[in-house]
Amino acid sequence: MSSKDEKEGNPPPAYVGTGEEGPVRAGDFYTRNGLNLESFKMRDYGKGIVELDRSMKPRHLHMIAIGGSIGAGFFVGSGSALSTGGPGFLLIDFIIIGVMMFNVVYALGELAVMYPISGGFYTYATRFIDPSWGFAMGWNYVAQWAVVVPLELTVCSISISYWNAEISSAVWISVFWAFIIIVNVFGTLGYAEEEFWSSLIKLSATVIFIIIAFVLVLGGGPEDGRYSEYFGARLWYEPGAFANGFKGFCSVFVTAAFAFSGTELVGLAAAEAENPTKTLPSAIKQVFWRITLFYILGLLFVGLLIPYDDPHLLNASSDDVAASPFVLVGQYAGLYGFNHFMNVVILISVISISVSGVYGGSRTLTALAQEGYAPKIFTYVDKSGRPLFSVMAILIFGGLAYVDLASSGEVVFSWLQALSGLAALFTWGSICLAHIRFRHAWAYHGHTLDELPFKAVGGIYGSYLGLFLILLVLAAQFYVAVSPIGKSLGDAESFFNSYLALPVVLAFWAAGFAWKRQGWLRTSEMDVDSGRREHNWDEINAYRQHLATMPAWRRIFNTLF
Repeated sequence: MSSKDEKEGNPPPAYVGTGEEGPVRAGDFYTRNGLNLESFKMRDYGKGIVELDRSMKPRHLHMIAIGGSIGAGFFVGSGSALSTGGPGFLLIDFIIIGVMMFNVVYALGELAVMYPISGGFYTYATRFIDPSWGFAMGWNYVAQWAVVVPLELTVCSISISYWNAEISSAVWISVFWAFIIIVNVFGTLGYAEEEFWSSLIKLSATVIFIIIAFVLVLGGGPEDGRYSEYFGARLWYEPGAFANGFKGFCSVFVTAAFAFSGTELVGLAAAEAENPTKTLPSAIKQVFWRITLFYILGLLFVGLLIPYDDPHLLNASSDDVAASPFVLVGQYAGLYGFNHFMNVVILISVISISVSGVYGGSRTLTALAQEGYAPKIFTYVDKSGRPLFSVMAILIFGGLAYVDLASSGEVVFSWLQALSGLAALFTWGSICLAHIRFRHAWAYHGHTLDELPFKAVGGIYGSYLGLFLILLVLAAQFYVAVSPIGKSLGDAESFFNSYLALPVVLAFWAAGFAWKRQGWLRTSEMDVDSGRREHNWDEINAYRQHLATMPAWRRIFNTLF
């Protein structure tokens, strides 16, 4: 069928991955939800070997988009970022990363609606950039989440020690590791439900914090607290809005990037949604709210209420719950119990990120195996839709959390954090580049933009902007890796502790090239047709005609929200 037919509203031909060719779900309730031994047996794939399950509801995708990745990077890591750069650089850097993520997620949305397949962004890099680079991005993403799981389990134990430091961390690591395993027994639906409720709690807590912080800034706090009189923006004058000059500005970027890690999971989850064509675009639009309302507004109040030279923030790290500015606000305000409430929210957030890590890592590992880039055993999907051996492989990494109990545990964990710190930036850059190259290939093969069921708001220029900002962040982090704060020149250990992700990615790329012997794809070599999902073009065109009759402000509103 021609592009002209599609543009006029006739549906395009069906490709691999349509509903009729998807996996066959078990009819028995216990088998379908992984609650009996039968569920562990290999499922019948049907023809669509690239798909897993489609049990995710629209409400799940919406919550994953708006609150799924809000975790320790935001609630705790913002403390170290505030100490390093001050409230001014904290806000500016998060806004820059927010603009970058806005374009990344919309580019991902456009690709995921067209090709909602397991492995998402890794497969886009393989398809539109370079198979060897796709190999690198796939394994980089698996490694990123495999490392995050033990890191977050450790933060869970530290969160508990805020109340009781006498019980060994090993006990709490074991408890939360077991909880994550139980959630994964329920497969896609277990992840989706856990993310829905934890995101609801995180978002509610952030809104509560913003309201309370607003009252405190105006001086409405208890008489025995710090904010009993009008507080305003005094901390932006003394001790000041900016710390450590240009190095402070550059240093906050990596914390901001870490705080946004996991935002791309909504594109990965699209492959397991009932109808991603309808639900994914509206879910993608929720990211705007997360960036503006929760990250930017929340951190604005943090910068207004906590001075960057606060002693609790000195030597703060992403796993030090006591250094969370959200907890400190409750302590300084004299709001009894609020600090404990925020610590509970931090604990829930960290568990949520751990579950997300198992989900994201296992699905990407399965996709790698399906493409022949990983051992075939990881292609195994059981009757409840779980990529069983992939899930087990990522869960095993949770055992690394016990390393923290050893005397050298802190050193080991600093290197694990270095491995995951910048990894997400390479994933996001690949999404933008894949979208740019997809648009070029789309036009080269005779298609028009009207044939795209969902278009990124910024189009190809938004992806160029996103890619530019990612390169800017990588350059800024390289600068502070070479010349850390307080030093004119760092040593090799400090450099790789900040920039370890780059040599790891290059090593993965070299391995992929040595294995597959495939390089940069020419535009003519890119396949834009196979794997496309079938769309209801009558419905899409009717909606577009309805949208065209609306006033300009209403069209803009619909585009963004």
